[in-house]
Amino acid sequence: MGYNGTMNVESGRRTLTADHWADAALDAIAEGGVEALAVERLARGLGVTKGSFYWHFDNRNALLEAALRRWERQQTEEVIARAELERDAHARIDRLFRSADGSKRAGQLYLAFAVAANDPLVGSVVRRVNQRRIGFMVSSYVAMGLGAEEARQRAVLAYSVYLGTLQLRRDAPELIPTGPEFNDYMNYISEVLIPGFDADHRPASPPPSGRLDP
Repeated sequence: MGYNGTMNVESGRRTLTADHWADAALDAIAEGGVEALAVERLARGLGVTKGSFYWHFDNRNALLEAALRRWERQQTEEVIARAELERDAHARIDRLFRSADGSKRAGQLYLAFAVAANDPLVGSVVRRVNQRRIGFMVSSYVAMGLGAEEARQRAVLAYSVYLGTLQLRRDAPELIPTGPEFNDYMNYISEVLIPGFDADHRPASPPPSGRLDP
């Protein structure tokens, strides 16, 4: 991922936005965990001085908070917003599965945040993300006609499959199908986890770039 920013003509230096810093922070966390988030190291990697950082943030915690907000928005709220475009509850959950980011980086990020969940800031966001994701699936299962308890159980099971996929992407990527077989794999997941789902009658639409795809 590049951080080109804009060029300051007088100084010849790039001007980075707060989002550039947040993206760089997420990359650092994906590679080395929350403890790897160091302002000076990020500045060197971005090719700027620490002054650029303090233009946007007061301290490291403020950057971590911005990175968590960006992660929550990109990996949860935007994914759910795309799924909500589907009027049918079966298609809604299927789209959720296919739009969720199951990349190696996504797995590294989630697991890094989960490990650091004892930190009050990190833990509160991780809990909120988990509740939001499961809550959306529960409401979709209920919309299919399932009772509240069965809907909750199915949502927890589906989310467990997703988290397991994240870990496999990180630790054993060779176990996840790629190429044409990946679509068959996604169809199988939906058929197992969505009551009454028929993959043969699902509208053919490829997952968005960068999302749960090979």
